[in-house]
This record gives sequence, C-alpha cells and structure tokens, in this order.
Amino acid sequence: MEGIIKNWEELAKDPMHEDALSIILAGIRAADPRKSVLEYLRLESGNVCVKDHCVQASGGVYVIGFGKASVSMARGVIDALGDVVVKGAVIAPKELASKVKEVGRISVLPGNHPIPGEDTLRSTETVLEICEEARARAAPVIVLISGGGSALFEKPMSPATLDDIAWATRELMRAGADIVELNTVRKHLSAVKGGRLAQILHPSPVISLIVSDVVGDPIEFIASGPTAPDTTTYADAAEVLKRRGLWDKAPYGVRAVIEAGLRGEVPETPKPDSIIFGGVKNQIVASNYKSLRAMAEEAGKKGYTPLVLTNMMVGEAREVGRFLAGLAASSSRFSLPAQPPLAIILGGETTVTVRGDGVGGRNQELALSFAVHCSEDVTAVLASVGSDGIDGVSDAAGGIVSCSTKQEAAEKGVDLLGALERNDSYTALRKLGRAIITGYTGTNVNDLVVLLVG
Repeated sequence: MEGIIKNWEELAKDPMHEDALSIILAGIRAADPRKSVLEYLRLESGNVCVKDHCVQASGGVYVIGFGKASVSMARGVIDALGDVVVKGAVIAPKELASKVKEVGRISVLPGNHPIPGEDTLRSTETVLEICEEARARAAPVIVLISGGGSALFEKPMSPATLDDIAWATRELMRAGADIVELNTVRKHLSAVKGGRLAQILHPSPVISLIVSDVVGDPIEFIASGPTAPDTTTYADAAEVLKRRGLWDKAPYGVRAVIEAGLRGEVPETPKPDSIIFGGVKNQIVASNYKSLRAMAEEAGKKGYTPLVLTNMMVGEAREVGRFLAGLAASSSRFSLPAQPPLAIILGGETTVTVRGDGVGGRNQELALSFAVHCSEDVTAVLASVGSDGIDGVSDAAGGIVSCSTKQEAAEKGVDLLGALERNDSYTALRKLGRAIITGYTGTNVNDLVVLLVG
C-alpha cells in the first residue's frame, strides 16, 4: 500500500493540507486486508481457526472470494495457511486482476465493477465449480468477502438476466438509493446472494472473513450477504423499487422474479433459523471504525485534538458538506464542539441524487459543498475519500479543500456552485488541483473524512 496518494506533492499546499492527507492515509493503511486477515486467521494443530472457532483441516481447505480487497485478503490467507490451501479463486476488478494472476494456489479472476458484466458472470461460474468440488468432499471453505462483491460475484435468478441486474444497480444508484436498499433488491434477483452461497456450500464448514464497506457493519448487506442469513424479503425488494419510482420502469426479468417470489413460487432467501448456517462462521476483520481509530491516533500525533464524530455518516453528500462547513465555523468562533486545533473525523457513506450531467462522486461532492459553504474567515481544511480509491464515475478517490478554495476558484474562473448543481465535482476539483488520486487501494471500508480546524 506504499505511495497510495499519487499526487501528494500537488495536494500538500501547506502544513494543514499535508496533515489532512497524512490522517487520511493512516485510515487507509489501518484497513490493509492482508494484515487484517492475519490478525484473525491461524493454523493450530491441524485446525484452521478464527478467534475461538476452529474447523478440522487435515484434508486441506478451499478458498473463494470476491471484492476489491480479495487479492490482498488472499495474500493473508496464504501467509497464514500456506500449503493447507488446496485450491481457490477470487474475483477482483479487472484492473487488479490484470496485474495479479494468482496468489499461491488461489487464482485471481476478473470481474466488472460497479455494474456486473460478462467477466463477472464467467468468473462466478469458475468459483461455483470450486464450490461444488469442495461441497462434494465436505471440505472447509474460506470465503473472502469485501466491498464490490455484489457486482463482482453474480449469477442471476431466472428469468432475470445480467442486463436486468445491471439496470437495477445503475438506476437505484442514480436514484440515490443507499447500500441497504440496493442490496435488498440485488439479493432477490440473485442465485448466490442473501445466504444462497452458504446454501450452495452446505454441508461444508464455512469461514467467511469480511472487510466491511457498509455503514454499521451489518453482515447481511456486505457484498449482499452471500453467507449470511437474510432478514429482507421479496416484498421489501418490491417496496424499494416502488419507493424509488422504478417499479413501473423495471425490465420484465426484474419484475418476473420478484412477483414470483411474492407469490411463493420462488423460495425466499435463507433466513436466520435455517439449518445451513449452523456450520458458518462470519467474521469482520476490517471496518470503517478501525480506520477512524487510526486516523484519530495520527491526528493526535500531529497536534490536533481528535474527535471521532461518527462511523455512521449518511445522507446527501452536499448536505453533509454544508453541515461540516457550519461545524468548522462553530469550532473556530465558539470552540464548539471543541477548541481548535481540532480534527473532526467521520466515516460512513453518503449518497448523491444525480440531477446534472457532470462527472464526480459522493466524496468529491461533499468536499465541493464544504468549499462552497465554508466562511472565508475560518481556517479549516477538509479531506474526504472513498477508501477503495474510486469515487463515483471519476478516477479520483475524493477531494481536499479549504475555506479559501472559493477565492482560489474565483481567481481561476471555476464556478463551484454551478459545478455542485451539475454534479460536476470532479471537473471543478481537478481544475483546482484538489482531486485526490490513488487508483485502487486494495481495500474498501466506506468513506473516510477529516476536518481540520486551525
């Protein structure tokens, strides 16, 4: 994870900007999937163990996985278990899979993200073949799950097609749906999500190691909960689509599967009382909260009073940015919630309701909104990034701004308010040299935000 922020020199405009970048970097590094797996997974007297849960592994174990962190997680598994791994495959975004073909005996397969495509479908079939081999032997299976897994691991429930699931994913995102709403629908269009992978693997013992990218760490919604009991229903999926104004626009396959589920013609996703979960251990190994603690520690080293405000930041990105601008002014003028120098640290995942035709992402929109609303007499710097390194439909991870960004934009002829209205945060921040560029970081634990008040 060295050299994560590619344009550090351009962004480190002064000591406060450099401090903000260092704090963000500490959060990303704390979510290193390889190290996180090694903190939990061990080999002990022929058993594979996670905490106090052990499974007998004299015949070896199989490994499957999917998500943006799957390659790094696979490295942790090989470090911990070595030749105990018989065979495996993980599905990663094509950009990562093109660079790494295998990790020990674990193959790295390409998938499509954020919208599932043909690469995802082909790689999923390969993973399911490994599942069948393991199940036939009743051999233990380690499942590596991380954010992005919903798009990277998919087999549609007939008569829904991959195009139907892609439509649902794309339109729900555009409508501002949160990850719970999105994955409620995706689980009920899929043959492998919502506990159905656990059903496929039964009776093999299953250990799922999870890097969480969902606010609050609900296991059933991380990568659509392939090995977790599902508490949502087909009725919930239909209600989400109706609430977001998409039910009447949905393709035939989407409505056909959900309506069949409502009539009881398609089995519901496995529920918490299902026998198949008796042999399943789901363990979160890295999360947003872990990264926020590391950010607070780094802020303290830099001389700021750290305040971890929340790990459950949600809502419209532009509204959160506006709120944080007010918080900066409150701290600067009234020492509320604390006296400067102060580092206010947040994590979670905001949403963007797309109104314009610009290029951007939720972290950049949050930063842009902060820049628009921050009073110029306040000394403050805000950095907001997606921990996976990809923010929305841009090639940036996020953005870094200050209360003087508005003046800088005026001098360079960049209309910040217009960019905000067009959802064109990337274009504006890139022109100002304030878009944070990392590329894929190899992890994914939601968004990381730090607001420094000087």
